[in-house]
Amino acid sequence: MRKEDKAQEINEIAEILSNYNTVYVADLTGMTVESTNSLRRNCFRKGVKVRMVKNTFLKKAMERLDADYSEMYVALHGNSAIMVSETGNLPARIIKEFRGKAAIPAVKAAFIDQSVYVGDDQIEVLANLKSREELIGEIVGLLQSPARNVISALQSGGGKLAGIVKTLSEREEK
Repeated sequence: MRKEDKAQEINEIAEILSNYNTVYVADLTGMTVESTNSLRRNCFRKGVKVRMVKNTFLKKAMERLDADYSEMYVALHGNSAIMVSETGNLPARIIKEFRGKAAIPAVKAAFIDQSVYVGDDQIEVLANLKSREELIGEIVGLLQSPARNVISALQSGGGKLAGIVKTLSEREEK
């Protein structure tokens, strides 16, 4: 590979990394072509980009960026593929769902919103992380809950109060 081609490859990887705040480094070693293509199709359908990379190129691309990827360098060995996404837990969920009982694909490391997770033993933690949208939804739901309770109590109390007034007015007439 010529020096210009290497520089171009590093620039492309750096551009991909700079556009996403979620980066997974996965090990696809041992997967058949058919299963690799199936994983790629599944990722494409769910909006996750997958790209095979050379570890040296990935490290050089990471070094060029402002984010601190240095904790991930220990995972850069063997075959590596990067998976990038807008949602932090989506690549982990795809990997977990895809592999079922097998050990591949495996998560080498993950970089999510300035946090680094190293090792495949982190797959459960990564898959259960809540996305930004899920957290906002939960907060909105928690904030709306007391207001709903107050409105519900006022509406039910108003009906009871009206019933009591009506009953008392009917008693006075008799």
